[in-house]
Amino acid sequence: MESTRIDRWLWAVRLTKTRADAAAACRGGHVRVNDRPAKPATTVVPGDEVRARIGTTTRVVEVVQVIQKRVGAAVAATCLIDRTPKPPPEAAIPVARRERGAGRPTKRERRVLDEFRRWQGSEAP
Repeated sequence: MESTRIDRWLWAVRLTKTRADAAAACRGGHVRVNDRPAKPATTVVPGDEVRARIGTTTRVVEVVQVIQKRVGAAVAATCLIDRTPKPPPEAAIPVARRERGAGRPTKRERRVLDEFRRWQGSEAP
C-alpha cells in the first residue's frame, strides 16, 4: 500500500476521533497536505507534510507510513513524525484572590478589585 485518502489516514493514526470528523475538517479547509488545501479524497504518501487544525491546535506531522485501518496508539505513533511547534509560554497574569472564608468584599475592596479588572482588561490583547 503506497497511498491512502487523507481522511482515512488522519483517523487511522488517531489525529481525529472519527473518519467523519476528518472529512469535515478537510471540507472546512482545516487540513493541508504539502501546503495545499486537502479534500477528503486527497492521497498521502510517505514523506508528505500534513497540517491539520484539530480543535484549537494546529498539528504538523510528516507521514512515515501509510495505514488504512485504525491501529493501537503505540503503532499509530510510529506512522508519523510530529513536527508541531511548542506553544509559546503564557505570560503569568496576576489574579486577584481573596482568602477562603474572608466573606464578601467591603466597599473599598470592591473598588480596588474593579479597578484591577479594568486595568487588566485594557492590557489584554
